[in-house]
Amino acid sequence: MKNQLSKQKNCDTQPGGDVQLVTDYNMLFNVIAADTPALLEECFKLRYQVYCLETEFEDKTQFANCLEKDVYDDRSVSSLLIHKRTGMVAGTVRLILPPSEALPDPLPVFNISSDLAGLSEQVIPRRTTAEISRFSISKKFRQRHYDTHIPGLEENIGGVNNANRVIPHITLGLMKAIVRMSVENNISHWSVVIEPTLQRLLRKLGIYFIPVGKMVEYHGRRKTLYNEISVLLDRMYETHYEIWSVVTDYGQLWPYHGTYESKEVYK
Repeated sequence: MKNQLSKQKNCDTQPGGDVQLVTDYNMLFNVIAADTPALLEECFKLRYQVYCLETEFEDKTQFANCLEKDVYDDRSVSSLLIHKRTGMVAGTVRLILPPSEALPDPLPVFNISSDLAGLSEQVIPRRTTAEISRFSISKKFRQRHYDTHIPGLEENIGGVNNANRVIPHITLGLMKAIVRMSVENNISHWSVVIEPTLQRLLRKLGIYFIPVGKMVEYHGRRKTLYNEISVLLDRMYETHYEIWSVVTDYGQLWPYHGTYESKEVYK
């Protein structure tokens, strides 16, 4: 009964949407694994557009073929978000997998943040922690070209009348891809280095990571974040049920476990 009441409350109170969010998302987008050379090339093309041309996060002269990729792609899995009506690539994201016997080096985030590296195995287990990386959204699907990390749409797409309802869908689609890749690779925790702007956007969508230490300089000022997946998704279930429904496919990808307890760790 408690869960049923929680669902009804969350559907009524989530800012800017309700259970219609799930219907709209399913009408607009599809998540696919980039598990062939051709699909991976689509990831690299979009990453080049975003990280080399738009943000100049990477030096475009280092990628003569206009495909942005690096050494971490050898130990990563990637996904694409496809706009169903047009077949256009709306976004891509990769998950850098934890160390293995073949690739024993730590995740790049642990080299960037000594504070994160200082956390114990009990807090962030190295063998089951992955790094969210190259979270990229096509310019055609963004509202403002000058902010490459705030998802939006320049116009209504696919028959959804209220553009404000569409804006979160790209981010949620990429989060769904991250959940799916994590399940397939036995990942229990996420780590990420992001701009404060993106962190605020994620929080608006009920996606809360735990910040670690001070800001770091990494192509600009960034925050280092982590969380246990079950805790993050259970919090989302309790506070933003309809968003949880999208990113977990109503719990089919990752069921509710009841692990979330409210703590002042999300500053």
